[in-house]
Amino acid sequence: MNAQNFEKFKDFLFILLVTGFFSMIANCIGYNGDIAAGSVGALVLVALALIGVILSMLPGLNRLPLVFWVSAVGVAVSIPGFPGGDWVVAQANNINLMATTTPILAYAGLCVGKDLEAFKKLSWRIVPVALCVAAGTFLCATMMAEFVLHLEGVI
Repeated sequence: MNAQNFEKFKDFLFILLVTGFFSMIANCIGYNGDIAAGSVGALVLVALALIGVILSMLPGLNRLPLVFWVSAVGVAVSIPGFPGGDWVVAQANNINLMATTTPILAYAGLCVGKDLEAFKKLSWRIVPVALCVAAGTFLCATMMAEFVLHLEGVI
């Protein structure tokens, strides 16, 4: 790992630890979660994300985006039969998904605030694009959920 990747890794580690901490606090306050179980769950999620970060920095694997590697690690570990996967899933279930969105949305707000000049240049044009993206995401997710629920016989 070269010096530039090591600096990026340190930044990712710091951001993930802060996100895990705030997620655990939000889980305890907003969703009455257990602080001990929430702490372990947050650390498990941070560890999975760090494995994805490391994979994304490896030569040859860095052609795919970071989110791909983090998602791939999470999916691989949660596959039934994966060694230790049941424990990882049980620990991750101790953190409410909505509790993790609090720090993530705060980071998104900071990113937009950081590039406020670029955001101003987009002016009104960003509004219809954002509305189309939100509507398309909602409609596609709804259609996919309907399809899967019909396949499972739930509805």
